Amino acid sequence: MANNSNRKLDWLFLDMNSYFASVEQQMRAELRGSPTVVVPVMADSTCCIAASYEAKKYGIKTGTKVAMAKRLCSTLNVVESRPTVYIKYHKQIVSAVGSVLPIDKVHSIDEMSCRLTGRHRDYENAVALAHEVKRAIKERVGGYLRCSIGLAPNRFIAKVASGMKKPDGFTVITKDDLPKILYPLSLRDLPGIGARMHARLKKHNVHNVEDLYSLSGDRFLDIWQNVGGKRLSYLLNGEEIAERETKRRTVSHSHVMAPEMRTQERSRAVLVRLIHKAAFRLRRLKYLAGNMSIKVKYFNSRNSWRRTLNIGKRHDTQSMIKAFSEIWKDRPRGLTPLSVSVTFSELIPIHETSYFLFSNEFKQDKLATALDKINERYGMNSIYFGSMHDASESAPLRIAFTSIPDVVAEGTKSERSNMSDQK
Repeated sequence: MANNSNRKLDWLFLDMNSYFASVEQQMRAELRGSPTVVVPVMADSTCCIAASYEAKKYGIKTGTKVAMAKRLCSTLNVVESRPTVYIKYHKQIVSAVGSVLPIDKVHSIDEMSCRLTGRHRDYENAVALAHEVKRAIKERVGGYLRCSIGLAPNRFIAKVASGMKKPDGFTVITKDDLPKILYPLSLRDLPGIGARMHARLKKHNVHNVEDLYSLSGDRFLDIWQNVGGKRLSYLLNGEEIAERETKRRTVSHSHVMAPEMRTQERSRAVLVRLIHKAAFRLRRLKYLAGNMSIKVKYFNSRNSWRRTLNIGKRHDTQSMIKAFSEIWKDRPRGLTPLSVSVTFSELIPIHETSYFLFSNEFKQDKLATALDKINERYGMNSIYFGSMHDASESAPLRIAFTSIPDVVAEGTKSERSNMSDQK
């Protein structure tokens, strides 16, 4: 008979299925049951950022070029992204899940996890809670917003379990089930194993999950070359270990240009707006940046242009726009810009460095703080630098995989109006 303690379940992990596309189908009855993709801009040259399960049957997935998606499915519905709507539904989902049990962490706009305690850890009670969570989302938010749930002895295995049956799946993994229940999975199905690590594992003759489980703790350490490998060896066996505090490495924003914006001057204006947004985030997060990188991809070209400049320890918009102007002088001419991005790296928490050593830096930071207060009160584009005027309503709100943006702080006027209409 199985050890009763091995049937205890400590974590519930929830993953919303094809979230953006599902929200569109929830809101628009004509899309239900039909292949649907969500795109950042209405252009065949861009990529799908979400695909409904009906679209996935045609081989369409996140990252598929829109032109290719249309060739794969002649009846495809193409919908432009509405981030403020997805954020609104996300908050409703969080509220629905929270009505059943406390949420320990929101990982992204479509993922969250809950720690089970007390009697909720018992197998039957945990399973009942999972079904109650599904019911709460259906009744309080919408029947077309399906989710997959994983229950397991640690958060890592619960996340793996949530991805094993989609859509609308439910998988329970106990310590007694490990490791054999994971053998059918591919290595890339495990969180933390990306393309580079997958290639490294193959070099060490680790070709599947069963091979991975055969490794000793020291072999994990040898392959990973850091303590992350040893941590994974414990997590794979269902052990609960303290999670490390992560330090932010970059702050970035990117934008796929609409056809009418694909000019040198307008792409410059969009980049200035991205710098405006990214610098605002830096200040909110209380970080200084050491480097700024600008990248431009071009239409009908495999080439892209990228430059990185050391900007010292800065987070005021004015200094960053000045540095960008120096970078921009070296850009290629005669090419049509397709997408642009700005990345701040070499981040340093303000409390870890001496700052405001020079009066000019202090004045620029005071100006940035004053602008932030105005924009936080009246909206992100209430006051801005004139060089981004041609793009003040471009480069709209985007949703990253690991963060849910503040609509009031980052949205354009049109997006804030749209959000008001949805209330």
